[in-house]
Amino acid sequence: MFYVFTFFLAGGCQEQGVVGTLPGANFNGPAVQAPPPPVAPQIVKAPVKAPVLEIKKPAVMAGIPREWIPAATKADGWKWIVIHHSATPTGGAVAFDRMHKQKGWDELGYHFVIGNGTDTRDGQVEVGPRWPKQKHGAHAKTPDNQFNEFGIGICLVGNFDTQNPSRAQQQALAKLVAYMMKTYHIPADRVIGHGDTKATDCPGKNVHIAQIRQMAVQILASEGTQPETVAKRPSGEMMVDLPRR
Repeated sequence: MFYVFTFFLAGGCQEQGVVGTLPGANFNGPAVQAPPPPVAPQIVKAPVKAPVLEIKKPAVMAGIPREWIPAATKADGWKWIVIHHSATPTGGAVAFDRMHKQKGWDELGYHFVIGNGTDTRDGQVEVGPRWPKQKHGAHAKTPDNQFNEFGIGICLVGNFDTQNPSRAQQQALAKLVAYMMKTYHIPADRVIGHGDTKATDCPGKNVHIAQIRQMAVQILASEGTQPETVAKRPSGEMMVDLPRR
């Protein structure tokens, strides 16, 4: 009996020693580590491209020489086609440019010169230095200067108070006028002679502007273009602002 009791007491002391090493009770539940805050996504902006400005080139008729098509554009647009004669039996762009400079002008006042077979071949269209730059003309001076600022100046070589323009000159002029009418939306009644801008006999009594208009309209009709024949205001009424002799 003695030995058994002693062994029980010894075993009980060992058991208490093991239990004493356990951690204290935790009634708050297990510690849970909070997840890291979400990372905001980075927004990558695409590079902004500069807008591409589309430059519309003028409509081109078949068979138009490259020299007639200017590289520059005229912001305000052309509104008139003014026809002249040189009132000289001979000439060309080079000769007239020299004459105009001798008068103190900056350069040839016309945009185009159509030869009569003297300095250049009959019906040859010469492009003056103003046209590629789309520079205003110096051919029809008036108080408001509208026919220089907005008028395309075309000069036929010859004196058409005493003779008629050649057939080649008339055909070249009609083709040039038709191209300008189509490209710059110039109505037929704004194809005029120098004498329609002020009191002058230019372009001579043998140049019939109405005939040139009709020829130009026929050229456009043959390629399927119906040009405006009368200049109108936004309200629709006819514009009558030409000085009359």
